[in-house]
Amino acid sequence: MLIVMRDGCSPQDVDRVIDRLRQMSADGQVAELSGRTVIGVDPPGAIAGPDALDGLAGVERVVVLADPHPLARREGREGRTVVVVGDVRVGGGRPVLIAGPCAVEGEQALCSLARTLKAAGADLLRGGALKPRSSPYSFQGIGLDGYRMLGRAREVSGLPVVSEVLDEASLEAAREHVDVLQVGARNMHNYALLKKVARAGRPVLLKRGMTATLHEWMLAAEYVLEAGNPAVILCERGIRTFSGHSRFTLDLSVVPAIREASHLPVIVDPSHATGFRSRVPAMARAALASGADGIMLEVHADPRQALSDGRQALLPEQFAALAAELRALSAALDSARETVP
Repeated sequence: MLIVMRDGCSPQDVDRVIDRLRQMSADGQVAELSGRTVIGVDPPGAIAGPDALDGLAGVERVVVLADPHPLARREGREGRTVVVVGDVRVGGGRPVLIAGPCAVEGEQALCSLARTLKAAGADLLRGGALKPRSSPYSFQGIGLDGYRMLGRAREVSGLPVVSEVLDEASLEAAREHVDVLQVGARNMHNYALLKKVARAGRPVLLKRGMTATLHEWMLAAEYVLEAGNPAVILCERGIRTFSGHSRFTLDLSVVPAIREASHLPVIVDPSHATGFRSRVPAMARAALASGADGIMLEVHADPRQALSDGRQALLPEQFAALAAELRALSAALDSARETVP
């Protein structure tokens, strides 16, 4: 459902609508559409009908949408979307392994690690040139030159590159060197960025926001799809809960749920979710068993010296062992599916 506000409505009018939705156990997502303020309702069926908000100041009408994300939904489509990145097929049946450092720290180290990862079974290279961090005092990334370093690592290793973009300047710098443009969890609701990234002519890896519902995640993907880019990869990276034993709570239940709801491929990032390298292998195996089309892993040659998130980064030899395990697990799962009626 979509609540269309009147021209000239006040911020207080919008706040009152949001408060009323909360009383109905619903959330409201505010956006500007063709110069009008609109509020998306999650879950869509929370409002009993178009008359539920009659008399509320600022509300013009309630629009009942048949489907809030017609492009992202699975229903009515034949087969699932496969996103092609060079020779790699994300969603093509063979789980894709994306590996690399949390942050780019230097060209020589990155190129050396990329060669090692390629030999160990990685399909794509990840690395952040810019790092949006919760604290302004944390390492924010090496800067735009990091994209050039990633491009150089791609040349020497043959691995396509995945890297996050934050704004128009980083998008422009990344276009030449990055094969898959990542929109991070903190920017999942940045609809202006989603539109710009969609039109950049590259596949988009969309990480789930740390408090986002499945519905909101699909709506974010809808922005990219509606802008004309069908190559969207979804990534579960953990959500924020009351739990304190992990950095985030890895919501593996969302993997089969999103596969039922959407045709888009979905991968899982257990490094970001757990925050501890000792827990990454178990959650990577569990993610594959849940139906993920790929796994995204942080790997660093010397995690103790890492400028960002070294505690959760695997050593190269640990990645090599895990990659072999995941390939074997994938084959076993395929065999089991073939034998179970």
